[in-house]
Amino acid sequence: MIDFVKTVFGVSVRRACQTVPAPRSTCHYASKRPPQDVLRKRIRELAETHVRYGCRRIHILLQREGWPVNIKRVRRSYNLEGLQMRLKPPRRRVMAKLRSDRSEATGPDQVWAMDWMFDETFEGKRLWVLTVIDTWSRVCPVMRVCRSATAMEVIAALDEACRTYGHPKAIRVDQGCQFTSKELDLWAYGKGVVLDFSRPGKPTDNACAESFNAIVRMKRLGQHWFPDLSDAQEKVENWRRHYNEVRPHGAIGDRSPQTMISRLEAPPRAANPPEVLI
Repeated sequence: MIDFVKTVFGVSVRRACQTVPAPRSTCHYASKRPPQDVLRKRIRELAETHVRYGCRRIHILLQREGWPVNIKRVRRSYNLEGLQMRLKPPRRRVMAKLRSDRSEATGPDQVWAMDWMFDETFEGKRLWVLTVIDTWSRVCPVMRVCRSATAMEVIAALDEACRTYGHPKAIRVDQGCQFTSKELDLWAYGKGVVLDFSRPGKPTDNACAESFNAIVRMKRLGQHWFPDLSDAQEKVENWRRHYNEVRPHGAIGDRSPQTMISRLEAPPRAANPPEVLI
């Protein structure tokens, strides 16, 4: 306002401050805040590496690296760098009724959610991606990229995941022909795994898998061209490891999914031995 009065009326700083009114020290104030160039550079580097990360997840990564900054400073620097994300999902205005016969998982490997996705290579050939996620720890045991979506591909992916994480108690799937096949039913019967099918036309019955598929589509499949099948398998597997070990997840307290399992697997701390009196 003071600069506007000076420019329009051609008066001095003293007369402009008397007109507004405002103290003259406002015009001569110099900020004593230390420069934030290094912090802003690191924020831009993280935003360029993790394209779909907002200022909150970048703040978590900075804290992991040892930066003593709060979320307000990160948001201010994030906005000054022009990194605001404007894409927002539409707000649902229809209430969804959850199935009353289902119970939430209270530990790892109790309930897995599984679903298929598809994409294309650079030449236009179809790619299928099988996604599996633990509904409690949010760990992704396996993501299988293949040319055709068959029951045998599902069984091979589950065998690979079970060798590392063990067999789940139940797997939530939709009514796809790969999941209703006799081969998968026989595999589940032999392993003691319950196949929990969602109702036809009700994708909200498998909401965890649908939500995870949206993340995979937005942050991996939608950002890369795949020249061939092997390139897609490598990039998807690298993202899966990053998702499990690094990416903060808001549903589990901004921790990475692997830390949820690591805390349960860590042995309890031994108590101090009693002192022996001599």
